[in-house]
Amino acid sequence: MLQNAKFAFPDAQDACLRRVLVVDDSLAQRRILTLMLKRWGYDVAEAENAEDGLALCDTFHPDFIISDWMMPGMSGVEFCAAFRATSRATYGYFILLTSKSEKAAVASGLESGADDFLTKPVSGDELRARLIAGARILSMEQELKAKNAVIADTLAELQSVHALIDKDLQQARILQHSLMPNRSAAFGKSRVSVLLRSCGHVGGDLAGMFGEQNGDFGLFSLDVSGHGITSAMMTARVGGYLSADYPDENLALLKTANGYEFLPPQEVAGRLNHRLVRQQGVTEYLTLAYVHVCAATGHARFVQAGHPPPVLMRRTGEVCFLGDGGLPIGLIEDARYEDHAVDLMPGDRMLLYSDGITEAVLPDGSMLEEDGLLDLIRSVPPDCTGPDFLDALYSGLEARTGTMSDFDDDISAALLEYGGV
Repeated sequence: MLQNAKFAFPDAQDACLRRVLVVDDSLAQRRILTLMLKRWGYDVAEAENAEDGLALCDTFHPDFIISDWMMPGMSGVEFCAAFRATSRATYGYFILLTSKSEKAAVASGLESGADDFLTKPVSGDELRARLIAGARILSMEQELKAKNAVIADTLAELQSVHALIDKDLQQARILQHSLMPNRSAAFGKSRVSVLLRSCGHVGGDLAGMFGEQNGDFGLFSLDVSGHGITSAMMTARVGGYLSADYPDENLALLKTANGYEFLPPQEVAGRLNHRLVRQQGVTEYLTLAYVHVCAATGHARFVQAGHPPPVLMRRTGEVCFLGDGGLPIGLIEDARYEDHAVDLMPGDRMLLYSDGITEAVLPDGSMLEEDGLLDLIRSVPPDCTGPDFLDALYSGLEARTGTMSDFDDDISAALLEYGGV
């Protein structure tokens, strides 16, 4: 029996959660519950057994199910378990009516998927309160589902935007690598080879080379501060200042009546610094190692502007670092730079590289540093030359760090192999 209850329809916010399925083998109990529920404003469907109730769920789509525990055939607990096994777009709140009060019986009902219990005889006030509480849960479920739908739509939009950005970045990567049209170039009997590995789609490292008709040539390695698109744009701009294809725009070359001549490396660094430091709103700077080689004599002049020191590898097996530092380019307007010189012999090599190599993190948390770089160089097979040497150096770095092409910084290098006249 349903005990006396006086109440009105639940809160308006629950009006959309009003479909109730009453399942009970007692006609009188169903009619009493149905009458009360309809008075409260609920849309009610009835079934005299669990089997019929389960079938009604496919068409009526109840928000709430109020089911007797003990029924012929399928019990209320079995009905609840079968209901939970069906596929639904929304959650259904299941209330079991029972005269059972044993903890084991209650636990069995919960395990079947029931949300709540009411003991017979049912109190109208208690039933109303349970429905309102269930409506809050269902409202939260619907709200969460709506928010998830918004999130899903937003995620789809973001994925679409990301796909477009990724496509642009892939193209930007191709354009950046086009700044190094050749991995290796011969200048008389000498050769310069380059390596570029960006930690993202695009990066701030660049290495390159250029030469003139008299046989002289230059090579460089530079590293723009930061990572990503901004650094890559700066790299592209600076790459144009050291272009092999457009000597008129190359800051390292001076046009003369007889062609072009190389400016001193310190002047090249100064001219580049003057260009960058005057760019309004640009906070990026770069480090640079630039070498000018006189092919006829093997005399090499170089500038080290905040970049790691070049490595000189003599044909005799001696290996050492060159240079003594210098200020980065683009930080101080009146920065001064200094030339260094070294005389190369046929068979000598010089390596320019970015700090992505020496600052690569080893498995123990330490960095490779300069000593580690020397060990890497010595581990490269002696018959490796040109791009093969640089690739072997990179593979050795991967092996040392345990990182397969997933470094935290861009990696670039330029290798000079001097062959004499």
